[in-house]
Amino acid sequence: MSKKKLKAETPEELTGIKIGKPKSVAAGIPAVVSSVKHVLAEMPIARGMQSLLQLNQKGGIDCPGCAWPDPDDDRSRIGEYCENGAKAIAEEATSKRLTAEFFAKNKVSELAEGSDYTIGKKGRIAQPMYLKEGSDNYKEIEWDAAFALIGKHLNQLSDPNEAIFYTSGRTSNEAAFLYQLFVRAYGTNNLPDCSNMCHESSGRALGETLGIGKGSVKLEDFYESEVIIIMGQNPGTNHPRMLSALQKAKENGAKIISVNPIVETGLVSFSNPQKLSSALGKKVALTDTYLQVKINGDMALLQALVKLLLEKEQQQAGSVFDLDFIADKTNGYEAYLEHIESLDLGELVEHSGIDLETLNGVAELLAKKKKIIICWAMGLTQHKNSVNTIKEVVNLLLLKGSIGKPGAGTCPVRGHSNVQGDRTMGIHERPPAKLLDSIEKVFGFEPPRAHGYDVVEAIEAMHAGKAKVFFGMGGNFISATPDTLYTAEALEKCDLTVHVSTKLNRSHLVHGKEALILPCLARTDKDETGGERQFVTVENSMGVVHSSRGSLKPVSDKLLSEPAIVCRLAQATLSDSSILWEAYLGNYDKIRADIEKTITGFDNYNERVRIPGGFYLPNCARDNEYKTSAGKAIFTVSEFTAVEVGQDEYLMMTIRSHDQFNTTIYGLDDRYRGIYNERRVVLMNKEDMAREGFQTKTKVDLYNYSNDKERVARNFLIIPYNIPKGCVATYFPEANVLVPIKSTADKSNTPTSKSVVIKILKQNV
Repeated sequence: MSKKKLKAETPEELTGIKIGKPKSVAAGIPAVVSSVKHVLAEMPIARGMQSLLQLNQKGGIDCPGCAWPDPDDDRSRIGEYCENGAKAIAEEATSKRLTAEFFAKNKVSELAEGSDYTIGKKGRIAQPMYLKEGSDNYKEIEWDAAFALIGKHLNQLSDPNEAIFYTSGRTSNEAAFLYQLFVRAYGTNNLPDCSNMCHESSGRALGETLGIGKGSVKLEDFYESEVIIIMGQNPGTNHPRMLSALQKAKENGAKIISVNPIVETGLVSFSNPQKLSSALGKKVALTDTYLQVKINGDMALLQALVKLLLEKEQQQAGSVFDLDFIADKTNGYEAYLEHIESLDLGELVEHSGIDLETLNGVAELLAKKKKIIICWAMGLTQHKNSVNTIKEVVNLLLLKGSIGKPGAGTCPVRGHSNVQGDRTMGIHERPPAKLLDSIEKVFGFEPPRAHGYDVVEAIEAMHAGKAKVFFGMGGNFISATPDTLYTAEALEKCDLTVHVSTKLNRSHLVHGKEALILPCLARTDKDETGGERQFVTVENSMGVVHSSRGSLKPVSDKLLSEPAIVCRLAQATLSDSSILWEAYLGNYDKIRADIEKTITGFDNYNERVRIPGGFYLPNCARDNEYKTSAGKAIFTVSEFTAVEVGQDEYLMMTIRSHDQFNTTIYGLDDRYRGIYNERRVVLMNKEDMAREGFQTKTKVDLYNYSNDKERVARNFLIIPYNIPKGCVATYFPEANVLVPIKSTADKSNTPTSKSVVIKILKQNV
């Protein structure tokens, strides 16, 4: 294996797999035990309890994990968090430190031989680090020198568009606002972010059809809903607190329909660890109907359901569709129905993978209900036809009048704690003119108007030598992005790569000619920037803006907050800026005051965000107002196109394990799926295994040949699993090397990590 490959990818070595039966119930006492185990492994018990007891409490610490909303009313004083929230806190608040001595003893090339799991477990970075061109060891650098180096590189570029400014979804509203303000004052809109790789498809679809790129429901709507459809989402692992909301919805009479190629434990049943009944073994069945759809069969499924509903509507007009809502609030109804009538039901059923009898049962249920919520995550957003599939979700809800009323609406579930807030703050490579006009009015400079690079475009620009400086505000870029070796080559061509981080990750080891690591305060850390204790704010999946205030003593006195890093970066780069960066450094209220002047919906920001629980941002779809080109909600016409897969090929989707959040690997177990101590696995249908002559734990290599280029991921083990024939699943990021850089969703340009055509070849032993 080449040195470059070692640096860019997780190692190919296997770690000793153990296989058990998938679990029948999510959470419960095992989740409590797992939470305690992870926290105690990273820090003293007093530090761990201090952070957990304040996690997701009003005025406390916002969980750095997912963006599921906190309850508006009662919150558990003991445990308003989930197992993965506890794991996230354990990772972030660890007392393990990486000093300059650690980096002196450990070469970059040697660290890169470890897995993402072992790299991430090293500890918190305690001081700024610099990697000189040609060196294999990071060395400590003073903050002033680090900012001066970045400013020098940025000011030497022939065009501001030669710089890339990436953002992860963990960044606070305050830091994100300052970051985009600095980048635009510098002269570019190159602001790719993690939205480009997850819910960009949702934003494009919802924006075009409903006039807002966010979901329309509040948490309380789940408690009034009659039907909840969960598509392409695994809440038991990725948003575990959602299970409590689903439990309450079930208690109130809601029916739950789950749509997923894999039967996920967290969608089947749940044991609430916050209740005594959990200790006694009580569990709640969640899903009423499980639709085990083929990978990328979601659009066919939705269109088949609409066709069946249309048949019922034609038998008695107004009995199924909300004709008053359609007439008053929508546009394009007749053309949409004409399209649905032209489709062949048999073909839709075949492509969906669900039998007609089951679909008829679902249609019968939907025909009688009006309060319907449809939730989704990356299982819908990372296909070539993702935008149109999500538009089909909207079509179904519009037919039922299930938007803009209690208990009904759209619910894209965000996967990172402030990814939605970052976009609200202006982190966008395609900024709306209204935002740019506002920036010009408030700050007195003309921001650039040309669109910048999204994630895929940024990678291609770096690879082509059109971009020479990469600055990452959080995240693990190399592990999150597609086509791993291509992306590694792109980063290595840069003159300078900079990462604002809390812990060591692979992106620090795949670097440009020079590299910097700027260690920042974590969400759990006490922030006393400017001599005063500060707090930051975030926005959750349902548009609630609230505060987050860290309370733990930082692991080092050489850390800066993200807002401070942006301010000092701006001071070192913009010699004639009229923006008051020094004032922002001393008081975050001044940042929020300028957010209020610039961003719609933040009136009386400093006052309202101090109200326990925060406040809701305006949402036109929630209010039954649609700011679209037609002034109404828009029905759209989309053609289903199947992914072409050869006889000796499979359609692969990447998934996460239960010991994982995004690129952060907490451990090597996937407890709910019964897979332990290994991540290099391929979940495969038993009949496909028999046809290929594979046994359990057969060692294979995976190949993708898109765009006449061979991509290979070696040393994977075949695991029999309940997944549709012709479909396989692998873990992210180990299989990212197979995701072609050119394979993206129409309109959103999101990498198609859920629709990768691969060949599986047995290794010669």
